[in-house]
Amino acid sequence: MKKLIFLFCIFITTTTSLWAQKAKSDSNIVGHVVSDGEHLPFVTVSISGTTIGTSTDETGHYRLINLPEGKLILKVRSVGYQPQEKEITVTAGQTQEVNFDLQKDILGIDEVVVTGDRNEKNRRESSVIVNTITPKLFTTTNAVTLSEGLNFSPGLRMENDCQNCGFNQVRMNGMEGPYSQILINGRAIFSGLAGVYGLELIPSNMLERIEVVRGGGSALYGSNAIAGTINLILKDPIRNTYEFGINGGASGVGLKGSGDPVQDYTVNANASVVSDDNKSGMAIYGFYRDRQPFDANGDGYSELAKMKNTTFGTRLYHRFGIYSKLSADFFNIKENRRGGDRFDYPKHEANIAEAVDHDITTGALTWEQFVRGTDLWSVYFSGQRVLRDSYYGANQSLADYGNTKGFTYNLGTQYNASFGRSTLIGGIENREEWLKDKKLGYLDIDNAEIVDGEIVSIPHTENTIVADQRSNILGIFAQYGITWAKLNVSLGARFDHYKIEDLATDGSAKSGNVLSPRLTAKYDFKPFLQGRLSYSQGYRAPQVFDEDLHIETSGSRQVIHENDPDLKQETSYSYMASLDFNKRLGKVEFGLLAESFYTKLNDAFVNEYGTPDEDGVVVYTRTNAEGGATVKGINFELNLVPSEVITFKSGFTIQKSEYEEAQEFDQTKFFRTPNNYGYFSLDVKLLHDLGLSSSANYTGKMLVPYFGNQIADPEAGELRESDAFFDFGMKVRYHIHLNGSKLQVFGGMKNIFNSYQKDFDTGVDRDPGYIYGPSLPRTIYFGIKIGNILD
Repeated sequence: MKKLIFLFCIFITTTTSLWAQKAKSDSNIVGHVVSDGEHLPFVTVSISGTTIGTSTDETGHYRLINLPEGKLILKVRSVGYQPQEKEITVTAGQTQEVNFDLQKDILGIDEVVVTGDRNEKNRRESSVIVNTITPKLFTTTNAVTLSEGLNFSPGLRMENDCQNCGFNQVRMNGMEGPYSQILINGRAIFSGLAGVYGLELIPSNMLERIEVVRGGGSALYGSNAIAGTINLILKDPIRNTYEFGINGGASGVGLKGSGDPVQDYTVNANASVVSDDNKSGMAIYGFYRDRQPFDANGDGYSELAKMKNTTFGTRLYHRFGIYSKLSADFFNIKENRRGGDRFDYPKHEANIAEAVDHDITTGALTWEQFVRGTDLWSVYFSGQRVLRDSYYGANQSLADYGNTKGFTYNLGTQYNASFGRSTLIGGIENREEWLKDKKLGYLDIDNAEIVDGEIVSIPHTENTIVADQRSNILGIFAQYGITWAKLNVSLGARFDHYKIEDLATDGSAKSGNVLSPRLTAKYDFKPFLQGRLSYSQGYRAPQVFDEDLHIETSGSRQVIHENDPDLKQETSYSYMASLDFNKRLGKVEFGLLAESFYTKLNDAFVNEYGTPDEDGVVVYTRTNAEGGATVKGINFELNLVPSEVITFKSGFTIQKSEYEEAQEFDQTKFFRTPNNYGYFSLDVKLLHDLGLSSSANYTGKMLVPYFGNQIADPEAGELRESDAFFDFGMKVRYHIHLNGSKLQVFGGMKNIFNSYQKDFDTGVDRDPGYIYGPSLPRTIYFGIKIGNILD
């Protein structure tokens, strides 16, 4: 590993010195960017085919200095506006003025996205649908973490899977979390260990945006991208900015039969600084959260876990020349989380305690080199280390402390070439992950040696290795795209060789070679109407996944997950078709997306529920389903902007997920998967500085297994149907102008109608997996933000 990093740094240093800009030209461009007569601040201005770029200041003006001589393409772009380009001729020693007047892109169809084809494209030009979750949506919904914002994209639904600790996952197109690939700046380093609680640990203030691509993406991104990809794009330092905010509130207000409402507050800060010559920049961000445990049914056990976490990170870049750029990312997350009861006692003195202490460190280096003026070559290294101390135990057990270590890295290179109306993308990358999970030894008082009524010695048990796994995936990918008039077609494939080593048992290994093709086509029926078709294959390798590292705990049973020794890889075949309509109808901007999906899963992964042993331990064994499974449905997305002061977004999914043969409880349906769910968000500017927003999530009925003591045979369990939920919230905000900065005061309420689960299991023997519906009861919040980039 150290050799790889060393060689990577040597390569970058050598290459950038060869391509460095040799002399200052004193050729400059200045200007302003306006729209409807108003100057636009913080608009990105760049030179195509180079790393040169800046942004307009608070007054809407910009400058670029020491530019290369000759013909250049100057382009500007900003969220909510159509991008624009101008060709200019630069002469040494001269300064010229170039101004831009941008047209509004209210529906966002011309925004730049990167995830669909691993290449920058306008959304309307992408051969696959890419949905974007922006900071504005996080503000509208008051989502302080990634998990709170993912509900507001078509086909996505966040769910809580543990009544004790709050383990959550995102489902896409009806499939569980491990079917979606989580990316950080396009790199697959979000490990299985981080995935147990990771979505709730990523603060929204560190994200520039989130790009969501539904459907099989394995042809470009590798294993686990069957349902789609979620790409977390971190904030980039392109301007001098700052923001500071405090958000506080109370959860559980007015919920009958519950304990007292509990506090939940966050503090966040962001700042970025760019050098005068725009060659270097740095962004920093920080986040702190403190949430107290909440008891929803008054039985003395928490339904919302106690949580404290701190995040700090930075992103830096330096341009060695006009065609080369080195970027670096770093962030660290520390978290303490605990659910159960007796929070003032040590974990092993509680009746139930599920607790984890996380230390997650992520870093990345990316070198970019423009070639031929149109091509981009990149070399990258990303890594993530996760340290976790855990306790999953009940009835004052000393035997349930654990320690887990994981490390994941991704090393690769990619070349994007352009040939007029066609493009070619190719690359190779290696992803490796180590995971070691163990239960810690303890003083075994029950077997102490006693002589004459006195303890002579107490044996100490040894550490027990639960999982020791190493996985390696070496992938080669390529995609060719070409445009003929109104038709755009792209054909891609990825070849992966994977090897999964189980070092905890006999050192056995499983390996395989997988070819994952992808074919997409887009046709412009009209400038405002596009149709898309796609076919793709994907796979999941037989390795440890996130839910395997979580243990459901009660006083009567303890659920752990493991893989069947004969578990085979799961393979998917996905088909998608969509129509995307975006047009101004009178004075109303109107957008409607209808997207159908069909996925066939061969050797689908399923759980077989075991029988509790004498210690109450139940093993859920992942094996392959006979006959496979199918997931099919349709996603709708509606964007409606009747005026400049009103924005309405909505999405709804109708779907069906079934195994071909009956599984547990003699059912073919997927559990915890509603056949319909959706959302909406509404933002209204009542006055110039006064805004009102509302948002909601709808969750349909679903089947949920129950293994608690409310039934005669808890070991056999019972299948129940949940209620439907409508989680509605409102928020009001007001801006105060302060000499180039803004102070925002806001307040609101989430889940106003307390649409929340009413039949939580109770007591020390409760079934903690019997949890569904919205993650928060009625919550009141308020806060302030100050900065120069507030919405």
